[in-house]
Amino acid sequence: MRAARDGGGQVSAQPRLLPWPGPAGKPCYLVSDADGAGYLSRLADEMEAVQLQMGAELIGHARLLLRDRKADARELRYLSNRLIEALQDALRIAESRGGRLPVSGECESDGPTQANEGDG
Repeated sequence: MRAARDGGGQVSAQPRLLPWPGPAGKPCYLVSDADGAGYLSRLADEMEAVQLQMGAELIGHARLLLRDRKADARELRYLSNRLIEALQDALRIAESRGGRLPVSGECESDGPTQANEGDG
């Protein structure tokens, strides 16, 4: 972590990938307070929850549509495009959350250290 320029709290050393694209569809990042309690961090958390919920609902709709033998190619293409969007959202969320996991050596261990089995 590094100190904020204005002498305030800590800011994250790792920018957060936001759950929405930036201009021209490029990735959009946020550098925020280390605790992630800022307005944009909370907004991103809420957006991720909405995106994941929509993806889960879309899976249910897809199951129903695929059981319908009367579903036409237009409906299936539409469904495929929405599933692609939901998968892109889920992958972006996974990348964002994975990028915020502590790397070994970065975090301090508060728990007991593991002892070798033969110690004793």
